[in-house]
Amino acid sequence: MEIHELLNCKTIGLAKAKLMQGLVFDKDLKALMQKNVEQSIQAIEDLESLYRKVTIQ
Repeated sequence: MEIHELLNCKTIGLAKAKLMQGLVFDKDLKALMQKNVEQSIQAIEDLESLYRKVTIQ
């Protein structure tokens, strides 16, 4: 799997997690989903940083 594919996968997952947060009323589940959102944002930032360092051949 290539970096841009990972970025797409993480971005779609983040959008889905944020959308689903509005539908959940259980506090524990909502906290887990918020943690997932935060970790996904960090992962996307890391992947973007890595993507900028890759040279195109």
